[in-house]
Amino acid sequence: MTGPAGRYAPSPSGDLHLGNLRTAALAWLFARTTGRDFYLRVEDIDSGRSSLDSAHRQIEDLQSIGLDFDGEVVYQSQRFDRYHAVLDELSARGLTYECYCTRRDIQQAASAPHSAPGSYPGTCRSLSESEREQRRAEVAAQGRAPSLRLRVDAPVHRILDYYAGEFEAPIDDFVLQRGGNIGQAGDFAYNFVVVIDDGDAGIDQVVRGDDLLSSAPRQAYLAQLLGYPVPEYVHVPLVLGPEGKRLAKRDGAVTLRELQQQGVDVPALICQSLGYPEAHTLAQLREVFDPAHLSRDPWTFRP
Repeated sequence: MTGPAGRYAPSPSGDLHLGNLRTAALAWLFARTTGRDFYLRVEDIDSGRSSLDSAHRQIEDLQSIGLDFDGEVVYQSQRFDRYHAVLDELSARGLTYECYCTRRDIQQAASAPHSAPGSYPGTCRSLSESEREQRRAEVAAQGRAPSLRLRVDAPVHRILDYYAGEFEAPIDDFVLQRGGNIGQAGDFAYNFVVVIDDGDAGIDQVVRGDDLLSSAPRQAYLAQLLGYPVPEYVHVPLVLGPEGKRLAKRDGAVTLRELQQQGVDVPALICQSLGYPEAHTLAQLREVFDPAHLSRDPWTFRP
């Protein structure tokens, strides 16, 4: 995988709905109209929710609406050795530390006066070795293993987004690997593995839903720590359901197969949702797509 590239990276926890397909189409359009390769990555590290059958169905659905991909499909579940190696590298550089806090501990600390909403207050960052030994023993007695956090030395970080422009957000010491049960490694965190996957694949353009904009500064900060170029970010509007909330399967027939059963031409509907009612296929849309034409407002799907 060399040269500039974009990507789409779904989690195989069920069939893609119209909002997912629209974002995938936008990622493909941005890549193809700027001369980039386009890769597909299956983010299947959550063994409790992911399934190979779901991944195969998602790939079939993406291809059926007109998307094509370069190279082989990458599965995160086959890259654990790489994630462990990067984690070891960061630890060797003194950039990680164990965190013994429970979710309740963090929620209570975050609700204290002068705490940034949702941020980790650094409770375990500066513990002495004797304090760490004591806390480690306490969580072990509870059958838990500590999580690993990144030691962040910048209170805020700024990125440049295609639509949002300069965007700055505070960065806390975010989790790289979650705590698990004793003897079992915890899951790797999304903000950790997505940076490695994009960096290793040479992804220089990340197109995704604008609900993920707030996480981009964290990822850009980590990319710089690891020596990866920071990609161009393009956060695009979401699809809303009839009630004005983010589209979800509770809104009825919203997956490709369900819509097809009702006789809906899904590629044409995607073209219409992007402001091109004259186009009926993504191939046609590719010939006329102009990023500046895309509405910054979410699109509401009304069955």
